[in-house]
Amino acid sequence: MSDVLISAEEIEAKLEEMGRAITEDYQGRDLLMVGVLKGAFIVMADLARHVDLPVEFDFMAVSSYGAATQTSGVVRILKDLDQEIAGRDLLIVEDIIDSGLTLNYLLKSLRVRRPASIEVAALLVKGGIQRIPLDVRYVGFEIGPEFVIGYGLDYAGKYRNLPYVAVMTDEEAEEVLGQP
Repeated sequence: MSDVLISAEEIEAKLEEMGRAITEDYQGRDLLMVGVLKGAFIVMADLARHVDLPVEFDFMAVSSYGAATQTSGVVRILKDLDQEIAGRDLLIVEDIIDSGLTLNYLLKSLRVRRPASIEVAALLVKGGIQRIPLDVRYVGFEIGPEFVIGYGLDYAGKYRNLPYVAVMTDEEAEEVLGQP
């Protein structure tokens, strides 16, 4: 399997730290955690266990990749929120932020609904490749531009269940796609 970039233990410790900061920042507020599917479901579940507040959950599904390893730049909302967000404090939970295009589109589409606040928590941020400057309040780890899998991150729908984050090799990608 690929080279482990961030171990399960490192992820757990970082999510605990992020959870403490979120608990402190949102005391007495109406927090709605919004997971961006599919990748963020694992991050959000584990992060939420470290947030010591009454929290509600909702999910959105957006697409900008397809089966590629780089964003297409075209964003589509596949599943919208089920709840009204006007006046609510939103915390968008992402597994990874790379170009920033998808998240920027998502933030713009949510701001017009007049939430009280919107902040972002991301397990991973790829350094140096953002096309759009973003303010990510809670960052787990900054990584390089390599393509990573595990802990919610997939390649062609596979590997989300790995308990760690690993760099995917070209050989592994070819194997998944059934190419020589």
